[in-house]
Order: sequence, then C-alpha cells, then structure tokens
Amino acid sequence: MGRHTFLVPEDSEGIRLDRFLVSVLPEQSRSQIQRLIRQGHVDVAGHAARQNLSVKRGQRISVLIQAPLDPEMKPEALPLTIVYEDRDVIVVDKPAGMVVHPAAGHATGTLVNALLHHVEDLSGIGGERRPGIVHRLDRGTSGLMVVAKHDAAHEELARQFREREVEKEYIGLVWGEVQAGRRIDAPIGRDPVNRKRMSARARRSREAVTRIVRAEHLNPALTLVRMAIHTGRTHQIRVHASAIGHPIVGDPLYGGIRRRVAGDIKAVMHLERPFLHAAMLAFKHPADGRRMEFASPLPEDLQRVLNELNAKRHRTD
Repeated sequence: MGRHTFLVPEDSEGIRLDRFLVSVLPEQSRSQIQRLIRQGHVDVAGHAARQNLSVKRGQRISVLIQAPLDPEMKPEALPLTIVYEDRDVIVVDKPAGMVVHPAAGHATGTLVNALLHHVEDLSGIGGERRPGIVHRLDRGTSGLMVVAKHDAAHEELARQFREREVEKEYIGLVWGEVQAGRRIDAPIGRDPVNRKRMSARARRSREAVTRIVRAEHLNPALTLVRMAIHTGRTHQIRVHASAIGHPIVGDPLYGGIRRRVAGDIKAVMHLERPFLHAAMLAFKHPADGRRMEFASPLPEDLQRVLNELNAKRHRTD
C-alpha cells in the first residue's frame, strides 16, 4: 500500500511497462499491474502511463497501490504438493507463480493460505503473516521448502539456516558459457536506486557465497548449471549469476530476458519466469537430528524448454 518509485536500469530498457513493473513488484500479478495502469495509478516521467509503453533507461516510474492487505489470513483449498510431513515439519514443492506469504496486494493465493487449509496450526515465530515460514523462495522460483509446524521446530531449523548447516542446490539455465567449480563470493545488499532489486555492489551488504557444482554447455549461448548456496540472501543466485555476466534465462529483474543471439532460441524466448528451480534440500530433523534429504525434478515448463534445447542440439550433432 502506498506509492512506490523506481528508476529504470540500463538492462531493462525496451521492456514493456507491465513486465518491468511485475519484475520490481513481485507481489503484484501482471493483471493487477495492468489494472493499475488502466486506472491511472502508474506515472512515467510525471505523466499517466499508457498500457503498451516500453520503458527507457533512467525513466522514473511511480506506482500507487491502494489495495490494503486483508487483515484476516484465510485457509484456502489450493493445490499443494507435499513431499514429506510429520508432526514437526512439512516439506513442500512450491510451484512457480505462488507467493510464499501474504503481502500488500497478495492477501490470498499464497503458500501460507494453502498450508493453513492443510494443517490446523503452524509455528508463530515468523509473525502473523508468515506462520511456519523458515525460509523463502521468490515468486517465480519453484522447488523445495521446509515449513515448521511448531515453534520448537522453527527455532531449530532457523538455527541450522543461520549456522549454514542446511544444504540447498538449484538448477538454473544461464546465458553464456560458465564453468563448473566456480565460486562466487560477492556480498549482497539492497540496490540504493531500485529498492525491489538486490545488488552485488551495494554499499551496505551481507556476505553471500554461491558455488557452481555442475555445468552442461547446451550450446555456445546457454549453460545448464547446478548451484549450491552457502548463504540465503534475497535473490542470491539471480544476483550472483548476473554479477558474473551469466544471468538466469527469463529473469526480467537481473538482465535475463534482454539477451539476443543469432537466430533467437525459440525454446527460451517465451519463458514466463526465471529458469530456476530449488532441486535439493537437506537438513537435520529438528526433533531427533537425523539427516533429511529431498530432491525435486524439474517442473513441466522448465523440462519442456530443456527438451527442446536438447532436441535441437541432437539435430545439429
């Protein structure tokens, strides 16, 4: 709720206004953004924006979001993929497009709403808007999350995340050729210009480490990578991939949709979200300390892209 102002960065020039706003206001859906534009709540350079406008570098964009957050969080019978559950924890496979917890403009349709329908109670340590939530995934990222059913489980899992005992690996598709074994050690902080964006060059930043475990070069333009993160900063993999010049394919916020190569690769040009999936999660059970490890296959939309790329590669071999 309130007015949000953004400056268009260089790597977002030429993107349609609604797509740019979805990238910097991830809690808003594209239909919500388009409605705000139609209602005159979006200004570009001091003038009411047009629906089909493309943004330019350096433009100042202002958005007024008036919809208040519903004070009552309601259980909702939403599709929920439960990978594992006991009396202490739930491991879920979050789909892309689902926000983890309610926020301004997204009081319903979240993972928390679905979880509240599935169980009677969750840990309250995360606050009234984040029951059970120990860690998060971005709206556009799919994959594994662990949720705490009660406060004791939450405290122990939070300790493991804090002490970097939790293992997390992601599968991503990046632009360019990147090599396995690379370690990206670049502190991350809030971008001083665009507050919805993180940066590896922010003045105030926190330690962040990402390691590229495996890399498969699909062609000179694309590499399929498996990445392990040793810290859990906001947008960490997306920021680090962009910082080394290999942004995640389909990522509008960090330069992943503006790349063009000879004879555009049709398989990725229409990807609706970043090609990023939380594929492995391992932690110690909060009650008895036994190691718990879970794996999640690529969801259908990402596997379809990969199948097309592999088919094209085999035809040219």
